[in-house]
Amino acid sequence: MKPTLVAGVDGSPESRAAADWAAREAVRRDLRLNVVHAWFWQPLELPLVQDREAEARRADDILKEAEDELVQRHPGLTLTAEVLSDAPVPALLRAAEGAEMLVLGTRGHGALADFLLGSYGRQVIAAAGCPVVSVRSAHGRHVALPEEGDVVVGQQGGVEESAEVLRVAFEAAAARNAPLRAVRAWSLPPVYSYSPGSKWIADDFGGLEPYERAALEQALEPWRLKYPEVEVVAHVEQGSAGHVLLSAASDAQLLVVGRRVRASSPLGVRIGSVTHAVLHHSACPVAVVPHP
Repeated sequence: MKPTLVAGVDGSPESRAAADWAAREAVRRDLRLNVVHAWFWQPLELPLVQDREAEARRADDILKEAEDELVQRHPGLTLTAEVLSDAPVPALLRAAEGAEMLVLGTRGHGALADFLLGSYGRQVIAAAGCPVVSVRSAHGRHVALPEEGDVVVGQQGGVEESAEVLRVAFEAAAARNAPLRAVRAWSLPPVYSYSPGSKWIADDFGGLEPYERAALEQALEPWRLKYPEVEVVAHVEQGSAGHVLLSAASDAQLLVVGRRVRASSPLGVRIGSVTHAVLHHSACPVAVVPHP
């Protein structure tokens, strides 16, 4: 069976835009797309008329509408679809087990985006074992998503720490025949943490920026060898990582960032300030990749 890409739908224009992006990615990479809708019957202790059968039909209709639209738009797509009987967060996490990636939709900028991401997206991103792609739609409209431009990846730490993030980024660039812009942001260390030892390391490379550039090149080296067809631009810049990445990805078709996995973290923990910033302000889809 083909490797699987999962897209969550809920009937909204945002989720339909995400499913469409997922379908194009599945066709591009010869993956199977599994479209899922989470529906869980939970009677409310309120004086409201509730119809379980009607709600179940509505769940089936949401999935059927998404399935029909994707089949029509992407005739070469290998597609499965299922209603998941569970709350959205555990349902999506379970569906994403073993998948290549999970794709979700979100909307616009500002407070509404905060609400939509916080309602279930942030919990899923913080706990998923596979990359999660957030696809933005503007004000409920099905908008054309960028299919030209670079794939941009944020690199930090050492070779092992960034290996999984770079793997996802190189695979995406190779599948699109697109250039890859690898970005490493750096800032001056606090005075009290700038020890004689760290100063010696930086001076040995001729300064802090050459040191950061050498660290980026070292992390990129094995992936350049594995994907020689991918044109790579190494971008080192002093500044806030979030600002540097958003600027570098202003015309990108995909932005890839990492999320450190913490074994003791509870469901719904912070996803990190840089990831939070790019998810809320990037115009292009953002892939969040878990890594050690």
